Amino acid sequence: MATIDVAGRTRTYTLVTPPGGDFGRLLLAFHGSTQRGEVFRKFTGNAFDGIPGTAVAYLDGFRGNWNDARRGSRFPARVHEIDDVAFVEAVVKRVGEGREVYAAGYSNGGGMVIRLLHERPDLISGATIIAAQQPAPENFLVPGLPVVPKPVLIFHGTKDRIVPYRGGEMARWARYAFRVGGGMLSTPDTAAYFAGRNGITTAPVESAMPQHAGPSVTRTDYRENGRAPVTFYTIHGGGHTVPGPKASPALMGRTATDVLTVPAMVDFFAFGILS
Repeated sequence: MATIDVAGRTRTYTLVTPPGGDFGRLLLAFHGSTQRGEVFRKFTGNAFDGIPGTAVAYLDGFRGNWNDARRGSRFPARVHEIDDVAFVEAVVKRVGEGREVYAAGYSNGGGMVIRLLHERPDLISGATIIAAQQPAPENFLVPGLPVVPKPVLIFHGTKDRIVPYRGGEMARWARYAFRVGGGMLSTPDTAAYFAGRNGITTAPVESAMPQHAGPSVTRTDYRENGRAPVTFYTIHGGGHTVPGPKASPALMGRTATDVLTVPAMVDFFAFGILS
């Protein structure tokens, strides 16, 4: 575990580098509520560690949470006014200087990635959002900043009981348990929102993925020449989970195995090619 001092606090993260230690790309991984970076790494079966030429920084939130983009957040990170954006900047300067930097976040971590896309898009080349959504306008903490288009990849299950695919408010029990509230856009509207930010005016193209096991998956692509693309995967019957080879605990719902987060990222961002 590495430490770094930010805004008068010592923050921690776990850095995993490829064999030999050489890498040309850094992935910032943001865990979900109540997790830590190393827990999230195990939660995903270490899947992010295998991206070619890429080091992964599993960042640790303050008391297990991130100061994300939702105005209705009551996480400790918000209550204590933790500057997680400065934390990200410090890690990027230390580890990612001169390298491509991408961000991937799950749940509350996905909300943190959404904040970066709006507040500090200069820090990242692209983003992956898992089981998280764009806050509704009245619930959005950082509106009104200049738009910098970025490629965005989104995954979400239709049976997510914590962050409902249809958007709106979380269930009462979830608002109480996770200390966060406020309205959210639906996942399709979140994808359309980022496509609009990227200047895409063409209609999205939807396609069904081959089904072998687990929940069925639909892929929706927003693409236009000269524009940063947006793709989102709808996990039909999927829960509050990260698609991949390691199933989440049953109480989180079903995990997709016909689409895997890391191979989808490698394809979408062309991770096999280092610029």
